[in-house]
Amino acid sequence: MDTVRITVLVENSAGRGKLLGEHGLSFWIETAGKRILFDAGQGYAFANNVRELGLPIADVDALILSHGHYDHAGGLVDALAMLPARRPMWLHPAAFEPKMARHEDGTVRFIGLADEVRQAIETRADVIQTEDPVDIFGRVRLTGYIPRQTDFEDTGGAFFHDSACLEADELRDDQAAFIDTPAGLVVLLGCAHSGVINTLHHIRELSGNRPVHTVIGGMHLMHADTERIERTIAALRAYGVRSLRPCHCTGFA
Repeated sequence: MDTVRITVLVENSAGRGKLLGEHGLSFWIETAGKRILFDAGQGYAFANNVRELGLPIADVDALILSHGHYDHAGGLVDALAMLPARRPMWLHPAAFEPKMARHEDGTVRFIGLADEVRQAIETRADVIQTEDPVDIFGRVRLTGYIPRQTDFEDTGGAFFHDSACLEADELRDDQAAFIDTPAGLVVLLGCAHSGVINTLHHIRELSGNRPVHTVIGGMHLMHADTERIERTIAALRAYGVRSLRPCHCTGFA
């Protein structure tokens, strides 16, 4: 079976050369002769890091958007401009909904898809909206909507659809990708707003209880209390995760 190669294209930190870090996330996936862009970061680091990493973005076969927040979608303006032709893009329809975040000081800001991002998607991508699990090129799969089953996980913040903060955003558009390998499943998270353990539980059900080898991505535990962190760690151990690569919004704790 072909190998799986995942390159971190955008992340909060950068460790070498002229790579740039930003509050955002993007992965470049290579498997079974296909190239897939999973998210594109906030937009400030994407083009620079593509150049520094020497990634053939023009040869990408498909794009995935994990959810409709600016720090995962902003870089799509540059990404789509680099393509010689339209490419399929998978996303949940709720990614297009208005998205606001309320901060501890009471201020509210828009964190959804900017107008230029929407325009780039509409004009340069063949959008495939799905709420259900879906296969992409047979090996890479998307979870679709992730059921919320645990009693200790939430979306990770005060998210709303309106500036008055009257309509809560449950972030139904949050989804993850996973790839089956001989060693087990490789799971890629955007922000895991559904909860990383809810996500793994759903993926195990979708995969016929295949073991989880690697989990990489944002886990949105920045504001999690000690109990949630400890229960998350215990659940990851119970799943027998062999390689854990937390990044982006996971939080230092």
